Amino acid sequence: MKDLKKYDREFLVGLLKQMILIRRFEEKASQLYGIRKIGGFLHLYIGQEAVATGALAALDLAEDYVLTAYRDHGHAIACRMDPGQLMAELYGKATGVSKGKGGSMHFFSKEQHMLGGNGIVGAHLPVATGVALKLKYKKEKGAVLVFFGDGAIHQGTFHESLNLARIWNLPIIYICENNQYGMGTDFRRVSSVHDFSVMAASYNIEGEQVDGMNVLSVYEAVKNSLVKAKEGNPAFLEIKTYRYKGHSASDPAKYRTKEELAAYKKSDPIIILKDELTDNSVIGEEDFTGFDAEAREIVEKAVLFAEESNDPPAEELYSDIYM
Repeated sequence: MKDLKKYDREFLVGLLKQMILIRRFEEKASQLYGIRKIGGFLHLYIGQEAVATGALAALDLAEDYVLTAYRDHGHAIACRMDPGQLMAELYGKATGVSKGKGGSMHFFSKEQHMLGGNGIVGAHLPVATGVALKLKYKKEKGAVLVFFGDGAIHQGTFHESLNLARIWNLPIIYICENNQYGMGTDFRRVSSVHDFSVMAASYNIEGEQVDGMNVLSVYEAVKNSLVKAKEGNPAFLEIKTYRYKGHSASDPAKYRTKEELAAYKKSDPIIILKDELTDNSVIGEEDFTGFDAEAREIVEKAVLFAEESNDPPAEELYSDIYM
């Protein structure tokens, strides 16, 4: 049980509402993918909501930056990007955040400093490191959060980026969302080190393992690391979480047992925070029901916006292309 006295009610309720919205958005996206309203790839964030929600609650997006991988819906919503435009992007509509050309893996917002999801495992780590170098070079106040999965840990870009971040003392936090599986492989089968946080020591960087099913634990860890990062001390956080769905919408996830999934669902991040808030009389059951209804309404409006939006014009095929 966390000590909730140091947080105000608005902050705590905001975290809960954010996670519920991400969950309902993802559930609707899954449903729409099933009836072929959405095509391409779809990597759902269900179960991992506390990571993006807690981490981004510590940021000031007027000066800080976010980059992530292909499982990017939750991060985009936590960056306060418009759900309607996000849904329109999934639909491939002109009103989408990437003009309908990026799809699920490439949400982007210059205004919200969300510099994109990335479809190539680990490819965005050097990009994020470059953004941090830009902040230092221009003597700006911000820092960078870069999210990636456990499958990216063994990419050379991870090690190269951490090394450069330490050499240059960059304002960046590397966040591994360890959801236990790289596609369909348990991370312990492919890694000689099971506590990824110790890898940070190889680059003289502080590493920490964080409970990714508790949004307040994530918030506190990122908040503390952010202060150090802005002083020129990059950090690496391994945030232990779990995805309740398969790697992508086409993955039946038969490589894990029903018992394992059921056990992790007892640690649902939304229910953990909800129980803490109700046990401490911060909210009641009727409040939670209301938050859920509000999230469902937002998502339904997002779907309607996407349905009513126009397809991109044919000439858009050639815009924003480096030739």
